[in-house]
Amino acid sequence: MLVTNETNVRYLTGFTGDSTYLLLDVNGQATLLSDPRYEEQIEQQCPGLSAAIRQPSAMLADFTVEQIRARDYGRLLIEPNSLSLAVHDVLSDGLGLMEFVRGNSEVEQLRAIKDVGEIELLRRAVEIAQRAMLGLRAQWTGRETELQLAHELERIIRGLGGEGCSFAPIVAAGPQSALPHAQPSNQVSGAHGFLLVDWGATFHGYRSDLTRVLVTSKIPAKIARAYETVLAAQTAAIAAIRPGVAASEVDRVARQVISDARLGKRFTHGLGHGIGLDIHELPRLSKSSDETLREGMVVTVEPGVYHPGIGGIRIEDDVLVTRDGARVLSDLPRSLDENRVKLIDG
Repeated sequence: MLVTNETNVRYLTGFTGDSTYLLLDVNGQATLLSDPRYEEQIEQQCPGLSAAIRQPSAMLADFTVEQIRARDYGRLLIEPNSLSLAVHDVLSDGLGLMEFVRGNSEVEQLRAIKDVGEIELLRRAVEIAQRAMLGLRAQWTGRETELQLAHELERIIRGLGGEGCSFAPIVAAGPQSALPHAQPSNQVSGAHGFLLVDWGATFHGYRSDLTRVLVTSKIPAKIARAYETVLAAQTAAIAAIRPGVAASEVDRVARQVISDARLGKRFTHGLGHGIGLDIHELPRLSKSSDETLREGMVVTVEPGVYHPGIGGIRIEDDVLVTRDGARVLSDLPRSLDENRVKLIDG
């Protein structure tokens, strides 16, 4: 198997650099294919792991062909989601009649189940993200722009020991929050009475993902109704999580609550996704998912309702699938009243 996805290489070996592949064979031999920049780093991060170091003038794809030829393999399992067409062509031309077998997310399936150490890293990533939000709330005047708040979140996260944001934060005031993936702008954050913030922190590579809506004044009736509906949907979905339950069933539970409130057409995305070394991992919580929840999975639960031109509500928490059900790793208040914020003077 040729592992070309850099996150998968990190998961399997602990190596955090880039421009490096991992070659695995049926005899259990593992070899990192890298370059001189990382020779010492590989020794430090992956003691005992074999490494083949190419010359600076050699291209990684050509070097990979040489290494595979030297091993005389008959078939090669590849990762089609990360292997570019250009590299595939080099491998195909260089390896002649060797049979290429398309992988089916083998490593991603392993990554979906978190061990005790990974769960602790995710818990720390959640903790840092939550402390960052509390810090942001404590200094929010309402006069900052969405973009300034996004940058401030990252500053606080780094100050708390995080490696940075786990993705570019979504900070969206008023009508802008109707865009599920709104980009922070120079709009004043306190201009509309409510602000949606979707953010997360990275800790030792593992990523959290949370969303809250902060309210500073009276909000439109449609938004207040959407908030209570989304909260009820999230609560019901979390209660449905346990090993053996279809991911699509958890999505259905949340979607039914929103549909019963006659807001079904306003819920325009899947319920959630796995988190880990990537911000989007297996499993997917959606209508079309064919996956089954298993103990050790960590997923987001993030139903949303969006009214174009008025605003949107999304509430998101990170949830561990346990032996008996679910444990919410995040504990920031979720109710509307608990997310009312008094802006500070200054």
